[in-house]
Amino acid sequence: MRRIGLMAGLLLAGAALAAPLPRFSQPNAIWNVDVSSAALRPNSAAMMAHLAALSPSGWGDTRNFDFQIDFSFYVLHATAATPRCPIVAWPSAGDYYSPDCDAPGTLFPLPPGGGIEGTDPPGYACDADSDDCHLPVVDDSSQVLHEAYATHAAGAGGIQALCGLRWNLDKVYPRNGRGEHCTSADAAGFPIAPLLFNADEVWAAMQVQGDLGHAIRFILGNNRMMRHRYVHPASHGTLATADTNANAVPYGSRLRLKPSFDIDAFSSRQSVRVILRTLKKYGMFLADGGGIPLTAESDAFTTHKWADADIGIDSHALFGIRPTDFEVVEAGEPRQVTYDCVRTPDDFIFIDGYDY
Repeated sequence: MRRIGLMAGLLLAGAALAAPLPRFSQPNAIWNVDVSSAALRPNSAAMMAHLAALSPSGWGDTRNFDFQIDFSFYVLHATAATPRCPIVAWPSAGDYYSPDCDAPGTLFPLPPGGGIEGTDPPGYACDADSDDCHLPVVDDSSQVLHEAYATHAAGAGGIQALCGLRWNLDKVYPRNGRGEHCTSADAAGFPIAPLLFNADEVWAAMQVQGDLGHAIRFILGNNRMMRHRYVHPASHGTLATADTNANAVPYGSRLRLKPSFDIDAFSSRQSVRVILRTLKKYGMFLADGGGIPLTAESDAFTTHKWADADIGIDSHALFGIRPTDFEVVEAGEPRQVTYDCVRTPDDFIFIDGYDY
């Protein structure tokens, strides 16, 4: 009876799916900071030359992806009325990422009609072909972002996942995020949804020849990242990283498109220029291990569509951009990866921000 009651509640509550992507509201949140004039790592050029030499395109993992875009993510929206389901450690309590993630039993909003990353059409059972089965849901009434990783299934039985956690979008987090050596739904310990981009925000920026106003998420193969190291604002890396070269790129690195990169010569499409202006001003953060470099939101729930004539972006729209077109923003010395998570106490996270 409880199962039937919850599913009925999900259906009656209605879905809140088509809404802007969640953003951290404080201008000094690291994701919102203009780095177009920021200092570079002394070996920035050597780092990008090394990365470019690892494969024909310079991107990818063991596969040679060009500067491709993945459109498999859904970002769902909830309200105070959206039903909540408990986080359930899956496949067992011993597998769950603790204390990095919120304790099993923590309530997680689940809008009806939504979907886990990689499901097509959207659904709440993980697609076996999806890499990570992320599930981001923002509660627009409280400005709390909920994100889950390796979500096996979501529904009346709970959010079955390896990790479920919350980000307060009104707050500014310290340089080590939710805690030193703590992961999140992304291996670097980053939030995911605020670093994605979608067709609606690209279209809006096109109207004023602007940019997206925030940094973008990107990924590389673990074999192309500095072995067992990360830099802030990442709070985590993985022991799967393998590159021992002194110029290897560590988890958490922020790359920005060079000021000399000729945006107008690269593309006449205003939509593409929006993304490139964003990469010049805010850059992109190395957030996870994998093959396809950039991550955008699916247009399943957006007003504008990637294939619209005035947008016209597909997975190949940025092909040809190389690591040597980027610079590496200074982030301090790389830190040794451990899995000894020490969570940041909630009262260390202030709305006005601070140096930590």
